[in-house]
Amino acid sequence: MSEQLDRLQALLAPPALGASMFPPNSRYAGIATATLVQDDGRPVVYLRRRFVPAPERLGLLGEHLVVQGERLDQIAAQELGDAEGFWRVCDANRALRPSDLMAEIGRRLRITLPEGMPGGDNA
Repeated sequence: MSEQLDRLQALLAPPALGASMFPPNSRYAGIATATLVQDDGRPVVYLRRRFVPAPERLGLLGEHLVVQGERLDQIAAQELGDAEGFWRVCDANRALRPSDLMAEIGRRLRITLPEGMPGGDNA
């Protein structure tokens, strides 16, 4: 029983200083946190703002033509090898709402490298 409790406490514990609470493929990986102290003295930890990179700064890998019935997570899995990387396709195409990218059949979506990674046509 105590072993299970220890594992649960480890899962619920805040990340070590300097460690990210997000996986490396998350759009929030590497984003710092800050603390706001409320009037009653209670601290509130929050995630600092994520600045979306300018698409023209991202190295172009290629394009994807949207077809009927596709979903953005499927495109990300096919093009990037990571279904949870749909946000990278959004960033590369200036989309705030993922559904906007799928609304037009035949639309060409830019598929890019992550920010800061050299290569592709725009590096």
